[in-house]
Amino acid sequence: MQKALKKYFPIFALPTLVAFIIAFVVPFCMGIYLSFCKFRTVTNAEFNGLANYAKAFANKDFLNALIFTVEFTVVAVITINVLSFLLALLLTKGIKGTNIFRTVFFMPNLIGGIVLGYIWQLIINGILLKVVGQDIYYNPSYGFWGLIILMNWQQIGYMMIIYVAGIQNVPPELIEAAKIDGATTWQTLKSVTIPMVMSSFTICLFLTLTNSFKLFDQNLALTAGLPARKTAMLALDIYNTFYGRTGWEGVGQAKAVVFFLIVAVISLTQLVVTRSKEVEN
Repeated sequence: MQKALKKYFPIFALPTLVAFIIAFVVPFCMGIYLSFCKFRTVTNAEFNGLANYAKAFANKDFLNALIFTVEFTVVAVITINVLSFLLALLLTKGIKGTNIFRTVFFMPNLIGGIVLGYIWQLIINGILLKVVGQDIYYNPSYGFWGLIILMNWQQIGYMMIIYVAGIQNVPPELIEAAKIDGATTWQTLKSVTIPMVMSSFTICLFLTLTNSFKLFDQNLALTAGLPARKTAMLALDIYNTFYGRTGWEGVGQAKAVVFFLIVAVISLTQLVVTRSKEVEN
């Protein structure tokens, strides 16, 4: 069997590898090169060194988007993981209708980001802010918390499923041993349950972190960066720079490279830190 796998593995892996190189590796390398060029199309690129990066960091919209994205990500990661973990604890207590609740909480994750953004725009403008006679574009804080609510509503159910799987894999004898030793519910949660589901925390923190940083379609549909681009996140700012300003294609590409490096560094750091705290069953 092992000989057969070694023999036919290249045949089955080659198409996927070729597709990955063509669709990801080549465009990624070209994107890095183009970030050092002034261009309108990839065929007329002219190397100009670090000029695009200098323009990117001198651009106030980019710095505002970076700050807004970091603030949003911090709040979103904390709220999503705390609420989804609490829901997972609740739905692993043998409550009647647990499967129905899990399905209902998971369903928002199936809705597309653009559709979700417009749905919440109608809810916020038509119900929440109608009382004060304002809309989501009136104040940047409205857009910020609107995005937080939207992201929580969409992501909590998905992360909850991951936490439920982790909690259900905690050996029951450990919980029983803790109770016999006189541990309280909080002590059992802190010293037994959370360490045993740390692998779930690793996955959920990684997903919420990367999804929050890369948020684009929901941001475009809900606020479109208004007012005055104060609610534009990094992905939307890069899109506006690349497609909205003639001659700034290289600057948009430089912003995209910086964006990739920020997400990669933060995500890898989070993975290393959380994996070091994982406990094997």
